[in-house]
Amino acid sequence: MTTTSSASDYLETQPQALVQSTSKKTPKVTLVIGPRERFSYTQDCLESIYSNTHYPFDLVFVDVCSPKPVERYLRKKAEEESFKVIRTARYISPNQARNLGLRYVLDRTILDCADSEYVVFVENDVIVKPGWLTQLVACAEETNAAVVGPLTCIGHPAHQVIHNAGGRSYIKTSTTNGKIKRKIKQSAYLTGKAVADVPDELCRVQCDYVEFHCALVRTSIFSTAPFKATNGLLDEGMMATREHIDFCFMVTEAGGTIYSDRTAVITTDTVGIAANKTGLMEWFGESQLPDFKLYDLPYFMLRWSDAWDLASLHHLRQKWNLAEDKYFKKRYAGLGGRRRELLVYPLVNWLTFGRGSDRLEKWISGWEHKLNHFLYSRYIQNHPDAPQPIEQSVVQKTLQTVQSAH
Repeated sequence: MTTTSSASDYLETQPQALVQSTSKKTPKVTLVIGPRERFSYTQDCLESIYSNTHYPFDLVFVDVCSPKPVERYLRKKAEEESFKVIRTARYISPNQARNLGLRYVLDRTILDCADSEYVVFVENDVIVKPGWLTQLVACAEETNAAVVGPLTCIGHPAHQVIHNAGGRSYIKTSTTNGKIKRKIKQSAYLTGKAVADVPDELCRVQCDYVEFHCALVRTSIFSTAPFKATNGLLDEGMMATREHIDFCFMVTEAGGTIYSDRTAVITTDTVGIAANKTGLMEWFGESQLPDFKLYDLPYFMLRWSDAWDLASLHHLRQKWNLAEDKYFKKRYAGLGGRRRELLVYPLVNWLTFGRGSDRLEKWISGWEHKLNHFLYSRYIQNHPDAPQPIEQSVVQKTLQTVQSAH
């Protein structure tokens, strides 16, 4: 069953605009901050932005039903800094949250004649280095880029090990026995490298994609033809993964260019991939998991649910008419990977006193998948208006296929 929702469907029925700027002149840039996978880093994120950003900006914070301590902090901070808070009545996906902020920015441009030439999507587990926004805007102005991403680092200490510096991503078409196949080719630049080891690479680079940890976007791109099918917004069919790849395909199709400006630096405090961990271990001798709070787990489990992940992959493949090749099968096999990283592996290490056990890990992972499906089903039952992008039977069949292949 597939359902769709408009941006207004996510909002609480009571007015949630905590504070709006009284200035009639909107700065050239509006930051839209939304969820990555948790709430507990929100204060670090906002304090970093207000301490280290010297370029003028407006800010819209999309509060995805955060717990009370975070909501209270947002109320206080919004009063201090005069920014807009949009609070939702239930959990929604990152792209749905971005669209709430984006729609607010675009509507303001039309209704208030407040020209925000750029919107900057920022996830709420990001901290920034001084000069980051100035550099992003300068790159867009000087190159006429539609999208500019910063050098995104990961882990602690901040701004030291690279997570993403742009990358290649394109669709390769081939013909075999008269049948056309379209396949994604993707590779990231500098992932896992220490910033100190690549000084000559820290410059502007035109690329095929950047990631949504932080991305400056020229608002005019949303009025181009490729975005008409998504009502001038991001594609909400991309629930949990590969959103940035889909978005950058659309930008490229619209004739826009994409840059990574590696002189603008941010750090995301998120669960990383293997190459990130290797870089952190080589440089600092350790790779720490983010400091999650107990109240972070319900959203984390939904955001990285098997259902949302698999629905995103199916939508991407169908939308761009892509072959179900090893690119997708690799990601099917990785369903639940971030949950294993945060929950299963630490539990296995604790139970085995650090020795590890493949058998125990497989057993716990199986039960964790069942728990995830149960929690997702409860979310759907409690929120019948929420999109249901994929049937649970499809998810279970995919997992069974993966398990039998291994």
